[in-house]
Amino acid sequence: MLKKVDSSQLRVGMFIHDLDCGWMEHPFVRNRFLLAAEDEIRRIRAAGIRGVTIDCARGLDVDDAPTLEEAAAATEAEVAAIAARPVAPVRATLEEEFARAVAIRRQAADLVRTVMQDARLGKAVELDRVSPVVENITASILRNAGALLGLSVIKNKDDYTFLHSVSVCTLLVAFCRSRKMDADTIYQAGIGGLLHDTGKALIPDHILNKPGRLTDEEFALVRRHPRDGHDILLRTDGIGAIPLDITLHHHERHDGSGYPDRQQGAATSELAQMAAIVDVYDAITADRCYHKGMPAAEALRKMYEWSKFHFDPALTQEFMRCVGIYPVGTLVLLESGRLGVVVEPHETSLLTPKVNVFYSTRSQAYIKPETLDLSRGVGFGGGDRIVRHESPSKWQVDPQRFMLLAQ
Repeated sequence: MLKKVDSSQLRVGMFIHDLDCGWMEHPFVRNRFLLAAEDEIRRIRAAGIRGVTIDCARGLDVDDAPTLEEAAAATEAEVAAIAARPVAPVRATLEEEFARAVAIRRQAADLVRTVMQDARLGKAVELDRVSPVVENITASILRNAGALLGLSVIKNKDDYTFLHSVSVCTLLVAFCRSRKMDADTIYQAGIGGLLHDTGKALIPDHILNKPGRLTDEEFALVRRHPRDGHDILLRTDGIGAIPLDITLHHHERHDGSGYPDRQQGAATSELAQMAAIVDVYDAITADRCYHKGMPAAEALRKMYEWSKFHFDPALTQEFMRCVGIYPVGTLVLLESGRLGVVVEPHETSLLTPKVNVFYSTRSQAYIKPETLDLSRGVGFGGGDRIVRHESPSKWQVDPQRFMLLAQ
């Protein structure tokens, strides 16, 4: 039996099934192992890991700990309660915005690539080239946030560093907008999101793209990138305080376990805390050479669990409402047994989005795609209900193919 415990409950003789360490590389060669010494427990706690899954069939038990299924059910109930808040209406349909979003994302990725190349050569970032890209991203978010947000889950492993920066910019702009921040603050946050990883330009590619676990020395080098990026941006004419702050502090954590300054709580600015949330969310949903990305809906539930320690819980819940309990692009299983991809959140109920259904799990076959508005009843384009989110790999389907039924 698998159970979820806090790292404070660990004892020698327990069998580790999963270290819930999120963005941070845990200090062990294996993911699953028997705890054989107190030093191993100290290393788990020192790494900032709080949630741990143990296998009671292979090691010591914790009698009052919830099973993995019980813990997941409790999280799901809490997440559902977050959904009751209006979201911003769309000004353009997904079909109208999608092609523009594809072009904007490509333009932004090319810009980040150029910025990184210039930084490696010791050149300053040219803000005049960055500003129009951030303005285009912001305009797309205003028209229909789902287009760019839906694209953010698609990343080529070779271009991850560049596409990650574009996604963080997109997510942060959407997050700021959902919190009704003023236009200049949103713009400055977008600059910070697009340039937040500029310091990675100084990390050798063989370390940045290493498929195996980093050595302590390599990890220390990677952890320098917020300060390196801050130093690079200081040479940029016209750079504002917000992008500098986001670049330096997007790896800080609410409990002080982050870097480079181990800031706690409100010592980290609100915008830097927001950047930290979107940075982790995008990182854990992406396929990398060393791990498989989580489905977006699962990642949000992980973020919710981690917010008890690593993020501001209120900000995390606001981010979840911003992207949706079932984000655009999420594969969901409906009560009817059909699979669908979420294409638009409902303005007042995040549990009843619009979905494009395309597959029957009962007949295990593709069906004629159609759009359902789950907020409406039978005969009005609805009449179904989400049971849970699903992994595309489980069903061997590509939900992105059915985002636009007209294609």
